[in-house]
Amino acid sequence: MTELQKHVSFFDRNKDGIITPLETFQGFVAIGCEIAFSSAAASTVHGALAPFTNPPGALPPYVNIYVKYIHQAIHGSDTGAYDSKGRFVQEKFDEIFTKHAHIKQDALTLPEVEEMLTFNRDPLDPASWPAAEAEWQLIYQLAHDRYGFLTKERARGIYDGTIFVELEERWKSLASDALSDLSAAAF
Repeated sequence: MTELQKHVSFFDRNKDGIITPLETFQGFVAIGCEIAFSSAAASTVHGALAPFTNPPGALPPYVNIYVKYIHQAIHGSDTGAYDSKGRFVQEKFDEIFTKHAHIKQDALTLPEVEEMLTFNRDPLDPASWPAAEAEWQLIYQLAHDRYGFLTKERARGIYDGTIFVELEERWKSLASDALSDLSAAAF
C-alpha cells in the first residue's frame, strides 16, 4: 500500500477496500470528533473524493471511496508530500518544516501551519484552497501537543495513518476510564 492508501485505510472500518460514508463517519467519531462534525465531514469528504476514486466502469451514484484509486483524488494546493501515485515524498515532507517551522525546528504552531497553507496555494486552482485548509486545521487540532506544537513525528503519522490508530486508542481509553468513574460513583 502507498502511504496515501494507508492514510485512508483507517476509515475503511471493515477492511474491504471500499470506504462508505458511514465508515468515514465512524472513523471520525473514533478519533474523537463530535458527531455533528463527523457527519458533515463524511458528507463533504465523500462528495469531494468519491467520484474520483471509483473504478473504471463503476455506475453512479459515486458515494464510496475506493482505497485502490485514492491517488486519483489528490487535490491541488497541497504540500507535495504525496506524489501523483500516493507515495510519500520525504524531501517534500521535510521541506514543510525547513520552510515553515520558525519557533521549533521539528514542529509547527498554528500560525506556521497557516503560513504553509498560504505558501502552498495554487493561484490557478483556488477551489483547492478550502480542502487543504480544512485538512491541515483538522490535522493540527487532532495532533498538536499540549504546548500548541504539531511535531514532525505526529504530522508524519497523519500521512501514513498511524496517528489515527493512536487517537482511536486514546479515545477508547478515555471512554473506558469515564465509564469506570461513572460505575464507581454509582456505588
